[in-house]
Amino acid sequence: MKLPFIIVTFALLLPKDNWQPNPAPASKHQFIVAAHRGDHVIYPENTLAAYQEAIKNEADYVEIDLRTTKDGELVSMHDANVGRMTNGKGLIKDLTLDELEQLQVKSKDTASNETYRIPTFKQILQLCKSKINIYLDFKAADPAAAYRMIKQYGMEKQVLVYINSTNQFTGWRKAAPKMPLMLSLPDSVKNVAGMESFINKYHADILDGNYSQYTAGMVKFAAGKHIPVWPDIQSAGEGAADWDKALAVGLSGLQTDHPAALVRYLKEKGLR
Repeated sequence: MKLPFIIVTFALLLPKDNWQPNPAPASKHQFIVAAHRGDHVIYPENTLAAYQEAIKNEADYVEIDLRTTKDGELVSMHDANVGRMTNGKGLIKDLTLDELEQLQVKSKDTASNETYRIPTFKQILQLCKSKINIYLDFKAADPAAAYRMIKQYGMEKQVLVYINSTNQFTGWRKAAPKMPLMLSLPDSVKNVAGMESFINKYHADILDGNYSQYTAGMVKFAAGKHIPVWPDIQSAGEGAADWDKALAVGLSGLQTDHPAALVRYLKEKGLR
């Protein structure tokens, strides 16, 4: 689960007049499916195999978690510590890329002989280019370094960035002013007035949060501002009943733990 956006007063850094949100990456689908940590129903989360599965299953985005190694390389792993997901120990920030590349990511299939590794950002960009957009959960990295790599692979129009702190927000606005930035709507915001206040103060290009906090009026208001609302719905028990509720309030995108099943559901509804 992502941390909520940290609310602090950086609004003074934002332009007051004629602000327009940066557009999200283009997609061929009217309803956006973001595969949380890749399609990890079968494959380990945040591995190239999970990202490839998301591409195969027609997701619009893979969500990846970006972190920085001891020697300044960018890799994808949700946790700061490698212990849960690999056969190693320690913090990513304290390990070199060479050390991380020696580790094996644990497989869900204990009988499998497949070897999974922690992927680098370069490998992910190479895999996803022209195939799927990237939802970049910016855990611990330098915006300028990440954007240089995105530009190196010509993927400026295929990435959005989820922001976890004020420094990330200001860093990205400086490094890449046109990069679409996603902020979580605070849990305390439950109505249009609260949403309007948040948008006016923080200038989110895309809104996240929990899908259950959004009303039809809030979704309509955001659409009027040309701000997509693509909240989190991921959970172990996620299914059609949840997706029905999301559609009922007019949501047009979700981050899910079950992208293949959600895509099938949307096709049955005539939305893909």
